[in-house]
Amino acid sequence: MAKKVLVVDDEKLIVKGIRFSLEQDGMEVTCAYDGEEALKLATENKFDMILLDIMLPKMDGFTVCQHIRDFSNVPIVMLTAKGDDMDKILGLEYGADDYITKPFNILEVKARIKAIMRRTSQNEPKSEKTKVIESGDLKLDCESRRLFVTGREINLTAKEFDLLELLVMNPNKVYGRENLLNLVWGYEYPGDVRTVDVHVRRLREKIEPNPSEPRYVHTKWGVGYFYQKS
Repeated sequence: MAKKVLVVDDEKLIVKGIRFSLEQDGMEVTCAYDGEEALKLATENKFDMILLDIMLPKMDGFTVCQHIRDFSNVPIVMLTAKGDDMDKILGLEYGADDYITKPFNILEVKARIKAIMRRTSQNEPKSEKTKVIESGDLKLDCESRRLFVTGREINLTAKEFDLLELLVMNPNKVYGRENLLNLVWGYEYPGDVRTVDVHVRRLREKIEPNPSEPRYVHTKWGVGYFYQKS
């Protein structure tokens, strides 16, 4: 079945170029040119990937991303201005999985999309995989990719779930930030270790009773992060 991609940018020539290139690879592409239209389409349809520009009419990309995260874990790639590190960090803070800087090479865009889709499909549950992991107050349903803390469901992004799942399945094993970047985002991911720090901080804000004194995801200073069974 063709992968469905939503491309959101107010520059119609950019959208046209991305759409043509992705359709050449057999993907089904839907386009939007402002934030409100993008959010409406994301609400009413199921996409495998969303390419989302930050600077949009009516509603900016950060706000769109934040609203989408209220109901969906679809992979979101933000399109940011070249060299604007704050936009990249904010995009991750609002729940984006990745970012691509403008101006970009369409071959790079396609490679990144395919890499994320490949990792997403690899993360789909296999029959021999443990379906439910329970650790203290945490319950991870790996098949439906849902998390419950003290019986309450917590909405995680795809990368937040991948990160927590890796740590919970390997309790007390300390992972360096570079190692986590490679294992969760992939060796071809061009981002830096701040991506890991942002996701750990977001994860703690969602699952920890007191994020400044974590019970689950701990820091080993100068080394990395680990999950401690409660």
